Amino acid sequence: MDTIFALATAHGKAGVAVIRISGPAAFAAGEHLAGSLPDPRRAGLRLLRDSSGVRLDEALILTFEDRASFTGEPVVELQLHGSVAVVGAVLRELGTVDGLRQAEPGEFTRRALENGRLDLAQVEGLADLIEAETEAQRRQALRVLSGDLGTKAESWRKDLIRAAALLEATIDFADEDVPVDVSPEVNALLDRVMASLAIEIAGVSAAERVRTGFEVAIVGAPNVGKSTLLNALAGRDAAITSEFAGTTRDVIEVRMDISGLPVTLLDTAGLRETQDKIEEIGIQRARERAGLADLRVFLVEGGQAPDFKPETDDIVLKAKADTLADKTGAVSGVSGDGVANLIDLLSQKLSARTANIGIATRERHRVAMERAVDALAAAKNFAGMGEEMTELAAEEMRTGIKALDALVGRIDVENLLDEIFASFCLGK
Repeated sequence: MDTIFALATAHGKAGVAVIRISGPAAFAAGEHLAGSLPDPRRAGLRLLRDSSGVRLDEALILTFEDRASFTGEPVVELQLHGSVAVVGAVLRELGTVDGLRQAEPGEFTRRALENGRLDLAQVEGLADLIEAETEAQRRQALRVLSGDLGTKAESWRKDLIRAAALLEATIDFADEDVPVDVSPEVNALLDRVMASLAIEIAGVSAAERVRTGFEVAIVGAPNVGKSTLLNALAGRDAAITSEFAGTTRDVIEVRMDISGLPVTLLDTAGLRETQDKIEEIGIQRARERAGLADLRVFLVEGGQAPDFKPETDDIVLKAKADTLADKTGAVSGVSGDGVANLIDLLSQKLSARTANIGIATRERHRVAMERAVDALAAAKNFAGMGEEMTELAAEEMRTGIKALDALVGRIDVENLLDEIFASFCLGK
C-alpha cells in the first residue's frame, strides 16, 4: 500500500499539531526529516530539517511498528509546534518524498479496518465519538468503539455455527442411525440467539436518538410565549420575539445538552387560522415538525385546550407564568418561572426513553439483525418439519450467519465504506 500522511489535529493555530505518517515507507520518511527515530513506542525529541538541511522545527516523535499501531502499519507521528507555517512547511517537505502521498478523508481508519484492527461497527463508533457533543453520545460511542457489538455478534455467530454443524451432521449421516436427537440443542441455540437479537433490535431506536439527538417542539397559539421560552432555555436570543402575532413563520432550531442528552428545541409558528399565505405555510410546517418530534411542549393560555391532542409523554403547561397568581404547572420565559422544572421534566422523559438502549446504534445494524432473526425463524420452522427439510433449515442458518457477518463488516459492506469514511477528517 502507499504510504500516506496528513495533519491529524485541527487546522489553524494551536499549542501542538500532530502529523501522522502510515505505511511501509513511514520510518524512512521520518528519518528523512529527523535523521534518526526513537525506538518503537517511545518518544524522542528531534530536529526536523528539509532536504536542503534547513531547520523546520523541533518535534516530539513517536514510532509504532507494523501490527502495533492504530492502522496496523508502521506509523510515525510528529508532534510539532502548532504554527500554521510550521505545519505547512513539514507537509510540503513530506510531499516531496518519493512514495508518499496526502491521505484521503478517513483513510487511516479505513486501513485499520482493512488490516483487522477495527471491525466496521467500531469504525462507526469512532465516527460517532469524533462527532459526540454530549456525555450520553460519548459513552455510547465508546461502547461501540470498544468492540462490544462485535463481541456480541461473535457470540451469536458461534452459537449459530454450532447449531448449523449439528444440522449438517444429520444431513451427512441421513442414511445411518444418528444416536442423538440434535433438535433440542439446535432449538435452544436458536431461541437464545433470537431472544438476544430481539433485545438489541428493541434498543436501536433509543440508541439512534442518542446518536442523532432528540427533537422537542414548543407548540401553541401566537403570542403565547413560545419564542421567549426558547430563548430562555437556550440562554440566548435565538428567536425574534415581538408583541405582534405571527412573528415566527418558520421552524427555528436550537441545539442543547439536557442531562447529557442531545436535544434540538423547535420553536414553531403560532397555530391559528390566517389569511396570510406565508404565515399559513409556516403553520403547516409547524404542525408537520411537531408531529414528527419526539416530544411536544404545549403552551396554553386562559384555560384553553391544546391545538391538537397531546401524546402520552407530551407536556402541557400554562403560558405566561409571570402574569399568573397561581404558577403551578406554568412557565414563563420572561421571568424564568417554571423553566428549571421544565428542563427537569424533559430530562426525566427523555432519559426514560434511553432505559432500554442497546449496543447497536444505526439503522444498518437494525436491518442486519432483523434479517438474521427472519432467517433463524425460518430455520427453526424448517427444522421442525422433519428430516426432509433439514437442508433448507441449514441454508437459512447460513443466511442468518451472513447477516451477522455483514453487521460487523465481514461481508457485503463495500458499498457502505465510501459513505462512512466521507464523514472523517483527513488525519483520521
